[in-house]
Amino acid sequence: MKTQSPERLDALLRHGAAQLGSDAARFEAELLLLHALGRDRAWLFAHGSDPVEPTVHDAYAALLARRAAGEPIAYITGRRGFWTLDLRVGPATLIPRAETERLVELALDRLPADTPARVADLGTGSGAIALAIASERPLAQVVATDASAAALEIAQANAREHGLGQVRFVHGDWLAPLAGERFDLIASNPPYIEAGDAHLTRGDLRFEPASALASGADGLDDIRRIVAQAPAHLRPGGWLLLEHGFDQGEAVRALLREAGFDQARTEQDLEHRDRVSLGRWPGQSQQGVA
Repeated sequence: MKTQSPERLDALLRHGAAQLGSDAARFEAELLLLHALGRDRAWLFAHGSDPVEPTVHDAYAALLARRAAGEPIAYITGRRGFWTLDLRVGPATLIPRAETERLVELALDRLPADTPARVADLGTGSGAIALAIASERPLAQVVATDASAAALEIAQANAREHGLGQVRFVHGDWLAPLAGERFDLIASNPPYIEAGDAHLTRGDLRFEPASALASGADGLDDIRRIVAQAPAHLRPGGWLLLEHGFDQGEAVRALLREAGFDQARTEQDLEHRDRVSLGRWPGQSQQGVA
């Protein structure tokens, strides 16, 4: 940004949007300015004519430069909204996305509010799925695993910030650290992009942890592992819910049926794309899980 900078905040915001020049430039420029100010939108609306402090100008210029270089907004601000929660995120975690809220909805549909159902979230990252479920089902016993110790630190910080200390976090790969434990519902948003997919070198994905994105030649290696392990960890009548790519529904349903699950089906996200496949382990639930 040039030294002849706008003197008012509203003019600085317009200048920042012009510098970004993307479809979402105004929105992103505003988020970055709010971050530099440490203020919310209501404050900015009321103080748009305020003069720009030199420290704000310099901080904003640095943030804009990072975004112009392609760094995700969520990593720049260190925050991302998911469900009803404002979560900490960082390069050690996948950035929570709106389509994953469909997985949360489907999980909640199967977890009665008045029962202490046992729930596992595999590959929790920032803790988004586990914490969203725990916030809506306070009686549920939720455990979340992740192979990344750095990701678990962020997830635990999010749990503390939102008063959801009942969620238990365990370091380990998928269900491996949960030997002998059984659950009424297992949910996961595992890696499901094909290794070598060109999308991994574009946009926000360039900055996100590769281990949370790619999974073998067809993108299904980790889903296969979870489906194979889940029966030993599900109570009778329990559910397994898996997020996946828009073109993987048929393959994931086939994996579920081959493993012995019934009622295997695929649900779509808000963009009407296949997004979550689920199956029920045979038997009668003792917790009233639907």
